[in-house]
Amino acid sequence: MSDDRRPTPDEMLDRARAEAAAAGRGRLKVFFGAAPGVGKTYAMLEAAQARRRRGDDVVVAWLETHGRADTEAAARGRERVPPRAVAHRGLRLLELDLDAVLARRARLVLVDELPHTNAPGSRHHKRWQDVEELLASGADVFTTLNVQHLESLRDVVASVTGVPVQETVPDAVLDAADEIEVVDLPPDELLDRLREGKVYVPEQAERAAERFFRKGNLIALRELALRRAAERVDAQAGAWRREEGVRRPWGVRDRLLVAVSTSPQSADLVRATARMAARLHAPFLALSVETPAVERAPEADRARLSDTLALATRLGGEVVVVRGDRVGDEVLAIAHTRDVTRIVVGKPGPETGRGGSSLVDWLVHHAEGVEVLVTRGEPSAPTAPPPRAPRPRTRVRHVVGALLAVAAATAVGVVGGGVLALADQAMLYVLAIVAVASWAPRAPVFLATGASVLALNWFFVPPVHHFAVADARHLLTFAGMALVGTVVNVLATRLRGAADRAQERERRTAALYALARDLAGTADADLVAATAARSIADVARAPVAVLLPGEGDALRAAAGGEADFASDEREREIARWAYVHGKPAGHGTDTLPAARATWVPLAAAGRARGVVGVGRRDDGSARAASDQQALDTLVAQTALALERVAMAEEARRAARTAHDERLRSTILSGVSHDLRTPLAAITGAADALLDPQAQVDEASRRALVEGIRSEGARLGRLVADLLDLSRIESGTAVHRDPYPLEEVVASAMLRTRSLLSGRRVAVDLPQQVLLVALDPVLMEQVLVNLLENAAKYTPPGSPVDVRVTVQDRRVVVEVADRGPGIPAGEEERVFEKFHRLRPEGVPGTGLGLAVCRAVVEAHGGRITAGNRPGGGASFRLELPFDPGEQAPAEATS
Repeated sequence: MSDDRRPTPDEMLDRARAEAAAAGRGRLKVFFGAAPGVGKTYAMLEAAQARRRRGDDVVVAWLETHGRADTEAAARGRERVPPRAVAHRGLRLLELDLDAVLARRARLVLVDELPHTNAPGSRHHKRWQDVEELLASGADVFTTLNVQHLESLRDVVASVTGVPVQETVPDAVLDAADEIEVVDLPPDELLDRLREGKVYVPEQAERAAERFFRKGNLIALRELALRRAAERVDAQAGAWRREEGVRRPWGVRDRLLVAVSTSPQSADLVRATARMAARLHAPFLALSVETPAVERAPEADRARLSDTLALATRLGGEVVVVRGDRVGDEVLAIAHTRDVTRIVVGKPGPETGRGGSSLVDWLVHHAEGVEVLVTRGEPSAPTAPPPRAPRPRTRVRHVVGALLAVAAATAVGVVGGGVLALADQAMLYVLAIVAVASWAPRAPVFLATGASVLALNWFFVPPVHHFAVADARHLLTFAGMALVGTVVNVLATRLRGAADRAQERERRTAALYALARDLAGTADADLVAATAARSIADVARAPVAVLLPGEGDALRAAAGGEADFASDEREREIARWAYVHGKPAGHGTDTLPAARATWVPLAAAGRARGVVGVGRRDDGSARAASDQQALDTLVAQTALALERVAMAEEARRAARTAHDERLRSTILSGVSHDLRTPLAAITGAADALLDPQAQVDEASRRALVEGIRSEGARLGRLVADLLDLSRIESGTAVHRDPYPLEEVVASAMLRTRSLLSGRRVAVDLPQQVLLVALDPVLMEQVLVNLLENAAKYTPPGSPVDVRVTVQDRRVVVEVADRGPGIPAGEEERVFEKFHRLRPEGVPGTGLGLAVCRAVVEAHGGRITAGNRPGGGASFRLELPFDPGEQAPAEATS
């Protein structure tokens, strides 16, 4: 009994980790209720008052009284941290001032309304994150929470009440609470409080009574709250039992465990256990222990075991498969770990515990604190006894090796006969037996044991070369050798079995780890499928195919093209059925079991993201239950990875859609003024010219026409910028051909000649003609935008420099001015759409530099902005340059 309270090393390590995580952290107490108005805030204030009377420093960080008189009375006189005012969309919002609360450094902080969403601009998005920071600072926190705000119950509450819940709290927050106090109130009393105006003001109370505060809703919410609190208490009890090393179940809540085997009776046991669990409203486990005997069982028996475990799953049970040598030890270990109160077993059968006793006898004597129920389940037709499991085959090499080992021991004994005593010669045979037991099955070891006894008698025990024994004491030597050989044989067999099982577990664990590692950074569904197919094939030892959704309703092969069944049209139809219905189909299932493969949907979050097909093994053997469990884990891991990839793609599409919507809105708002201004000028000038009563002289007419032309050009540049930006951002390929760069520069200078009039423009070009792969129209627009920028943002008459150089395999074009330059920190922002440094008095839309960056990057180059020595801005663009594409030297002369 003393060992019953001794924690395992893993439990001690978990305790040490928990204590390290809790060091310096405050304690969280949640006042948990079924609905608003049950008295959570009032109970929190009363509990805080009790802490204050004990001498603790208590402060209120946030409190919502909702106008309730009793709550306001309880809050009167409490120290409060003033809220923080936040301006949002013209409104003044009040929020918890986290920095002020942290600076106050109180021992206990009261934070009401845990699910609240903070105003934009706050440090944290949700109030529960504020509470986490307060706990991390070492302060204790009291808070309130209603059951409908738990994330896992959001859909349940919506289906019950018909009211969607917008603000939620992760379940992990409640699970991590050090203490939960359920504040409960019967539905009738809560409705009375609502009618009396003690929950909401009259207008709100009427609306609440019509929708949320219905008696049926309140009963359902109350049940959810009490169940969730009971689950939390159960988890706390289990954690305490593990910390204290208590192995015996407490029996507070019934849990059933049924031990299943290859016996035909196991299916009836599972059905009987499921009926018993339904009557008790208790969960049940179906446990299969894979002993060496089960691994050697005939194919039909192993298939029967798989069917029994599948039956347990269909009946609502949880399947657990473990490996071990002793069924009884494993059954009790799982029972203690999972807090099982009743173990259901069949009448004595082939499984045994220790010392040859039946499993039933062993469990009855050792299962302290757990009821053992023995039943035959449903009566069924008599069946033939199952065939005995085949033993490992004894091959000729095993027999020859055993005899050679005995012969070698005999030869050594004969050669050393002058110096070796009889005991030494006997030890030589024992060594031979141990050597044979290390690699051969049991039969050759027994052969080596018998041969060793006979050889020792014939060659070394007087009278030599006779089987007669002169001294009766030598019979004890023979018996000792036989006993040692038998014990070594049994232990070696068990050790080999344990080593094989350990190796198998290592193989499965390595496959799962490798899959998780490879999928962690994979963002492509086909790569996920290929990675998963390899891992699943390694564990299943069978061909694997993965099908993913294709065009329309079709499935396409993403991996496993080498699997011959993947191209079979009938198998594709079965895979399609599994994908649509979200259930396994094919070989080994109840749906189309004659198929060549087992098709399992890759389902996560209630949606199928594909289907995986596992073919039959080449040797035709069935998969063990533990293999199936490992495959289920790999399939679930793959489904989660595909769900992650799909969600990431959906998030990218949503982000692109949102970006397009924001861009459309921004463009409309940004260019509306710049579109209206030239259009108004053009319209006004045209009206003046067309007005027959207007007296317009030639000079005025020419000025009006010139205004129409300049405003039209301005409008054309704006539209061109928008079209260029839209074309590049939509992914349209840029056509690049070798083109003389100096012609692009010259054309840009020509287009901006009127803007740059009155300035000294210095152009520095290399003597060699530079043929650069580019789109001349787009690159000319880049230079035009840069030159226009220099003209708009610099004083009249200031110089502008254009310089072209070749550096390594890149050509560098620099446009610099002597204006005020670019403010620090704005070097990257100037390339953002609609961002302008000095919008007042400077025409433009803020699109020019955004177009420049988009065009340059589409050419595989880069553009940067900075300030030049002596003052002024400098824009530097770099483009890929291939000297091999240059014209011959004589062509440039």
